[in-house]
Amino acid sequence: MDTTATARRLRRDQTLAERTLWALVRNRRLGGFKFLRQVAIDRYFADFVCEAGKLIVELDGPAHDGREDYDARRTQVLELFGYLILRFPNERVLADPGGVADDILAVLRPERV
Repeated sequence: MDTTATARRLRRDQTLAERTLWALVRNRRLGGFKFLRQVAIDRYFADFVCEAGKLIVELDGPAHDGREDYDARRTQVLELFGYLILRFPNERVLADPGGVADDILAVLRPERV
């Protein structure tokens, strides 16, 4: 598998939810954190990755229906690389993009107690 070509195709063929979230996080727009999209990690492609925060944001649309076991195994592998994985349904990203951004920032900038 040519990971570069696959990543390019995934970036080119984004869903509406992916385009919406990308508009919020690209160019360090979200709290100054740098995000990349469709990053190859092991045998998977992560939707959005913030290396500084060791965070992966995954958007789940209809393609994930009935694939809960696969997604759970995938999450376990990605966690072995030291990442925290946040998952959001496409519908939430489209209906409440600001809330999703707030949830991501809450993980990247945990409140000091």
